[in-house]
Amino acid sequence: MIHARIAGTGGYLPGEAVTNDDLLKRGIDTSDEWIAARTGIRARHFAAPGVTASELALVAARRAIEAADCAPDDIDILIVATSTPDYIFPSTATLVQNGLGIRNGGAAFDIQAVCCGFVYGLAMAEKFIASGSHRRALVIGAEVFSRILDWSDRGTCVLFGDGAGAVVLEASSVPGVRATALHADGSNHSILCVPGNVASGKVTGDPFLRMDGQAVFKFAVKVLGEVAQEVVDRAGVSHDSIDWLVPHQANIRIIQSTAKRLKLPMDKVVTTVDRHGNTSAASIPLALDCAVRDGRIRAGQRVVIEGVGGGFTWGAALIDF
Repeated sequence: MIHARIAGTGGYLPGEAVTNDDLLKRGIDTSDEWIAARTGIRARHFAAPGVTASELALVAARRAIEAADCAPDDIDILIVATSTPDYIFPSTATLVQNGLGIRNGGAAFDIQAVCCGFVYGLAMAEKFIASGSHRRALVIGAEVFSRILDWSDRGTCVLFGDGAGAVVLEASSVPGVRATALHADGSNHSILCVPGNVASGKVTGDPFLRMDGQAVFKFAVKVLGEVAQEVVDRAGVSHDSIDWLVPHQANIRIIQSTAKRLKLPMDKVVTTVDRHGNTSAASIPLALDCAVRDGRIRAGQRVVIEGVGGGFTWGAALIDF
């Protein structure tokens, strides 16, 4: 039987950290106390004008490929999860493929599941590898959410940041990604969305991110707890065997609620929301890379990742390292 294991991780945050106090200096009606008390966020990073999602993705991808000790042409499928692509088309994935110099004709495509995009991409890549059709996948989450924020709306603009994270998955005889679960419910699309588009060369509708914070919080707490339990049950393991939870980094209170559902103390939860803010599809691979590189996540350990995003989409995976 063919399994898929994580062989390498990579991450990238653009520019210098922008603190809550820095936002205040920019004229946003907020304070460090107000933001931190509600979300746990203290800082985030913003890409410079003109810097695209593919450029962030390239840096994270190169780091993951180096960590996996393979060459770019060893990658035979490349998936980029993003809600802020460079263009309508071509896909951001093909731009990253070109930037990496991959010329083997392997598949490359984007997926759009917002903050749960990386989990969707990982689950899809695992299925490709397990089928025997592909041997090595590069899965990336990359976002420049700063481009879709309304800076007059303090309820949303203080929450998000830019960044990219990546993993290389490779075929193995030893189990790695042991269980995945993906879900969606389109009836909740209006509580977190960007309700605009481009038509006839003009922006129609509202081009900025809009969110009903209380509704999102309530929904996220419910489904994240359920889906984390779902992958634990599917893998047939106990809560005690989980070494780390790496959740989507949106709000510290949501993270704490999920950890409680899994009976995990917070010292077994990887949190970067205080330093990164919410980087949407990039948040899980960024947090994963941080914990791998600082030595917390090691070979032989068991990790649960989970995310929830606009759509609504949600999902989780249980992974042995």
